[in-house]
Amino acid sequence: MTLSLESKIYIAGHRGLAGSAIVRELQRQGYTNIVGRTHAELDLEDASATQRFFEQEKPEIVFLAAAKVGGILANNSYPVDFLMSNLLVEASVCRAAHSVGVDRLIFLGSSCIYPRDCPQPIREEYLLTGPLEATNRPYALAKIAGVEMCWSYNRQYGTKWLAAMPTNLYGPGDNYDLNNSHVLPALIRKMHEAKISGAAEVVLWGSGKPKREFLYVDDLANALVYLATLDEQSYNALVAPSQCPLINIGTGTDLTIRELAETVAAVVGYKGKFVQDTSRPDGTMRKVMDVSKIQGLGWKAATSLKQGITLTYKLFSETQS
Repeated sequence: MTLSLESKIYIAGHRGLAGSAIVRELQRQGYTNIVGRTHAELDLEDASATQRFFEQEKPEIVFLAAAKVGGILANNSYPVDFLMSNLLVEASVCRAAHSVGVDRLIFLGSSCIYPRDCPQPIREEYLLTGPLEATNRPYALAKIAGVEMCWSYNRQYGTKWLAAMPTNLYGPGDNYDLNNSHVLPALIRKMHEAKISGAAEVVLWGSGKPKREFLYVDDLANALVYLATLDEQSYNALVAPSQCPLINIGTGTDLTIRELAETVAAVVGYKGKFVQDTSRPDGTMRKVMDVSKIQGLGWKAATSLKQGITLTYKLFSETQS
């Protein structure tokens, strides 16, 4: 395909953490025909409304970043919501995209699709080789269905759709609600509030021993646009019908949750101590992505964890004043 700066690009979920970063990256690179709809304007769970939208707009490239997401507590509390909403959105968008001939679609998944206890670092071929982490199984299954949907359309209809699996994301536009946020934004808020209140200690969930990898969301967006605009030969090799069109996106490095908390505290300026609440679940003990596939294509994350947390905290603190 020939992509120009005027090509019509649709970002499903353009106001979310990942979607808004994709919009920023496209604009930074000079793309001018970017399409988005808020949930109030278009409910992507509604297949008929989604079909009408695609027939009207006829985008050339689609980034499917719309999803219902949350941390351990939210996933445990609302399993039906996480399963059903994500399945419906994926089905609506993929069916409509195929009907209007979308050439390149990039589906955004999550590293939680991989088995709980698979070897580390996690390679793309480990998908479906073992049991999932129980605390987010419904969400993971919905995302696995999205991967299979891309592959199925590629096999049956010759589409060129790619499933990108990012590691844990953070950055501008993140969710800081302590009831349903992910660990890094939750730590930023906890540390900030503890600093402001002068609290002597901050309670951390779990043992602090699990290891996690984190990717600044603007780096993710840069990777996704990089993939979407690959030359024909390189892109076709990723989406050949004979293989699962799956690619990991991350930094390839991780740290313990305790080390993460110490890094956040240093950036925020919190001087108190940490208390581990071991009654809370740890989840998977280690999860770091093998990113050799995307690095082999010439892409590598540019933002260090401390740099990213510093940028993120600056934006968060500005909203608190």
